[in-house]
Amino acid sequence: MSDGAATANGSTTNLDAIKNNAAAAYNTVANGPVAQNVKDQSEKTTSELSNLAASRQTPSTRTATGQELTHYHSFFSELLSWNNPRASAIAYASVVSFIFAVRYLDLLRWGFKLTWMVLGITIAAEIAGKALLNNGFATQLRPRKYYTVSRESLDAMIGDVNELINFFVIESQRILFAENIYASAAAAVAAFLSYYLVKIVPYWGLALIATTVVFFAPLIYTTNQELIDAQLKQASDIINDQTSQLRTVAVKHTEQATQVTKQYMGDYTAKAQALIKGSPPAKHAEPKHTELQPELKTELKSDFFPSPPKEVYPAAPKEELEDAEPPFKAENEPQPLIVS
Repeated sequence: MSDGAATANGSTTNLDAIKNNAAAAYNTVANGPVAQNVKDQSEKTTSELSNLAASRQTPSTRTATGQELTHYHSFFSELLSWNNPRASAIAYASVVSFIFAVRYLDLLRWGFKLTWMVLGITIAAEIAGKALLNNGFATQLRPRKYYTVSRESLDAMIGDVNELINFFVIESQRILFAENIYASAAAAVAAFLSYYLVKIVPYWGLALIATTVVFFAPLIYTTNQELIDAQLKQASDIINDQTSQLRTVAVKHTEQATQVTKQYMGDYTAKAQALIKGSPPAKHAEPKHTELQPELKTELKSDFFPSPPKEVYPAAPKEELEDAEPPFKAENEPQPLIVS
């Protein structure tokens, strides 16, 4: 009996030792660096998700038309700014997972399959319960009161959906009417690239690319904000200089065109008035030439011109003129028809 008691005591001791070792191992795992790191990350993730949920407040800024923004403006701004990196990473992973699930998983068929299987189980359980126990199993599992959605919850849900819809409506109008030039330019570039990518990239690929750009473009900007702002400022200065030069040239040409137009209008107005009154249009007075060298002007005197000759030539004798023969005679000269 002493041997049996010793054996029992030894077994109990071994069991206690095993329990102690297991407890020590559990404590080591539960309180070790890995577990502590997991616990810390879990607490930080919960805290960031709470901060993200608490950011849904109507911002103080307004639109260019003076309208209030929705609380989803603050929510998405906080989400895409990566101020809460764990929450932003979880949101990005969730969206990407949903896109791949829609692409590669037949969720619609799975939904129909789950529906008919659940209904088949409940119907079979109800029939079997009534046949065996005169009380169906589904009846026993039925709640005393069906679940309903309270009016307060429904109003809150509808209001939340309304805010979400207004977020997209307001932002689309702000982009369309160029309230923020950079945002409108980014949307234009995205639409231009999508126009060509849609020919070679499927829709789920475009959705994946758009999600990646929307989430990581703000992160890249915040990480390299100084460099990007410097480049944008330099580009803005160049554009402003070119615009100023073009404006100066345009103003100059406009003034010249205006002066020429006024001149022509004045001339045509004078001509029209002259035609209406019946008198020829007045000619522009020619400018008077000024005498550059008045000292050269002298009086004209008779001494400047030579005197005419005073000799008298004798007249030719008439007899010689009558006796002189003509240089040629007209032969067969026709006689005049009428004799005077």
